[in-house]
Amino acid sequence: MSKFSKSAILLLFVFSSSLLLAQEKGILEFINDDFDFGEIKEEDGPAIHEFEFENKGTAPLIISHVRASCGCTTPGWSKEPVLPGQRGFVKAQYNPRNRPGSFRKTLTITTNGEPALIRAYIKGKVIPKVKSLEEQMTVKVGNTRFKSRSINMGKITTEQKVEKSFDIYNDGADTLQLLEKYDAPEFIKLSFESSTMLPKQVVKITINYDPDHDDNLGYNNHGITIYTNEENAESKKLNVLATISEYFPPMSKEELAKAPKLAITDRLQDLGKVNVDSKTVAEFQITNHGLSTLDIRKVKSNCGCFLAELSKNTIKPGKSVTLKGTFDATNRKGNQNKSITIYSNDPVDPVQVVSIKASIVPSN
Repeated sequence: MSKFSKSAILLLFVFSSSLLLAQEKGILEFINDDFDFGEIKEEDGPAIHEFEFENKGTAPLIISHVRASCGCTTPGWSKEPVLPGQRGFVKAQYNPRNRPGSFRKTLTITTNGEPALIRAYIKGKVIPKVKSLEEQMTVKVGNTRFKSRSINMGKITTEQKVEKSFDIYNDGADTLQLLEKYDAPEFIKLSFESSTMLPKQVVKITINYDPDHDDNLGYNNHGITIYTNEENAESKKLNVLATISEYFPPMSKEELAKAPKLAITDRLQDLGKVNVDSKTVAEFQITNHGLSTLDIRKVKSNCGCFLAELSKNTIKPGKSVTLKGTFDATNRKGNQNKSITIYSNDPVDPVQVVSIKASIVPSN
């Protein structure tokens, strides 16, 4: 046999062996790649499931990494190579704490075999823990508890008074008395379900709020104080919040055609680069495009650094007034965005906003 033939046979043998070795791989095949925990209770802690798999290949299978789609899920897996025909596992530990409701999470498994990436899934539904009154009512003042120091009346209109109730809880061992006196603005009235609070008892307090008061439009924050007979902790200071808009009764097409109509030019003005500690004025033209007198009820800035000044509060049909916004850049840095909200008797668009933006630069 010639040297060339021997070399060719040797090369063919090496090539065939390499090809055979290249074809020898582990193959990960799950027994079941999707698991449903069903309903799990939050108070029971982490739920664990192991996905069992078999190496269906011809070479040892190695799992190098398992990544969970959420920090609430902790993965685990077989660390040793899984031989052909043998079984291994991928573990999912799901933490239901503060995660009520349905969930579905993914585990992405990286291997040295086929496929290189494979996924498994867990799902279920977390039944939230029933919180104790102490856990629900986290604000403690003396021996009384509240869910919050703020009672939000929500978005309301001036059409009518609004009522909302909140709870006060006696967390002490002695009976408490809710005193009849309370401090609140005249448009807020309080009534008590009971003046006596037994130990571990909840009593409802109802707020009757009249939104038709002075300077009411927009966001409101009112302080109130209720009193008990506790020594050294008799007063309980809370806040009543409300966002109020003017109520407009339904109007016919004819009435709307005759109504005032607020129009603004250049709603957003770019002041460009503004020197720190300087003052810059932006002017906005407000025009009444309607057929009745336009009344500006209120102008309100979102920052004390942006002062709103209106030349006139009533605008006849076809006439205009100027709204000046003076921006004070004192102690300001970087990009600034400020706005003024305009409240009017335009029944279609009663709340409108103008804005400025500026970039603060150091003084020369």
